[in-house]
Amino acid sequence: MSIQSYRELKVWQRAMDLIEKCYTTTRSFPADERFGLISQIRRAAVSVAANIAEGQGRNSTKEFLNHLSMARGSLLEVETLLLVSQRVEMLSQESLTPLAALCDEVSRMLTGLRQALEKKLRE
Repeated sequence: MSIQSYRELKVWQRAMDLIEKCYTTTRSFPADERFGLISQIRRAAVSVAANIAEGQGRNSTKEFLNHLSMARGSLLEVETLLLVSQRVEMLSQESLTPLAALCDEVSRMLTGLRQALEKKLRE
């Protein structure tokens, strides 16, 4: 059975979990960061799931792979912004740890999906 919708993709579902956790976490950031780190973290997290969805909806495997590459870039941006938040003491190590683990999980899932799609292209 093939995937009919991006909503069926486990990686998209976990990316949605990441969005939720990023929104929840950044609610405790200082109000003066609303247009700084808060906005950047949220935008980058949304971009991960949005690129997965857009890529799955495209007409070719190559386009899907391109969007997965963009999703990975956005994921690395989220990780970096979370590390910045921790370094400037807006995010505790205790709060960072589960977010970092979720980022790692999504990264592994993106890699697995990319590998499966690349294999499909070679066949």
